[in-house]
Amino acid sequence: MDCYVLGCFEPLETFTGKCIAIIHRLNDDDDKLVIVPEDKNFSDCEIKVLIEFQERFFDSKIIRSLDYLEFNKNIPELSVSNLESSLKFYTTAGFKIEYERPENKFAFISLGEIQFMLQEISDDDKWSIAPLSYPFGNGINFQLEVADIDDLYYRFKSTGYLVAFDIEENCYRQYSKLLGNKEFLIQDPDGYSLRFSEDFGEKKA
Repeated sequence: MDCYVLGCFEPLETFTGKCIAIIHRLNDDDDKLVIVPEDKNFSDCEIKVLIEFQERFFDSKIIRSLDYLEFNKNIPELSVSNLESSLKFYTTAGFKIEYERPENKFAFISLGEIQFMLQEISDDDKWSIAPLSYPFGNGINFQLEVADIDDLYYRFKSTGYLVAFDIEENCYRQYSKLLGNKEFLIQDPDGYSLRFSEDFGEKKA
């Protein structure tokens, strides 16, 4: 099998490294390995840029190992009163549990490119700077972009969760154009405000 060698910028006759991904071509039977030096790693975005010169001619996707997780640069950690209740809520929203530390009552969850850390409150929490009262996170709402907001909305409604602000369409001005969002607001079991949103295009202001 052929491969892309990333992270080296001089001609190579031989190379020893580690395989971090497979480029699977959906319209061709010539998949490629992605090989890098042992001390380097590349995100999916970086890989796409570096192999675009060739893969632009194909419909391909990047396949990673099952335990691969690409961390966002900004990952909110939410202090929760009961981790089990919070996980029930977030899995209803479609979040996946990436990994857990049961001994710490901690979970890392994701929904597409959205990532949260959930940590059940404890008396020895070193990150706590003041007592929490409901609703937690008062004064902030997280805007979370999803692909099918109607499905998510009815999933919450059918499982008995209370929607704070009903689903509606709004436009927000960015310079000379209006950005359209279909959105609703819901609070998780601890009162954190989540504004789920689906993009429906833009128009002139």
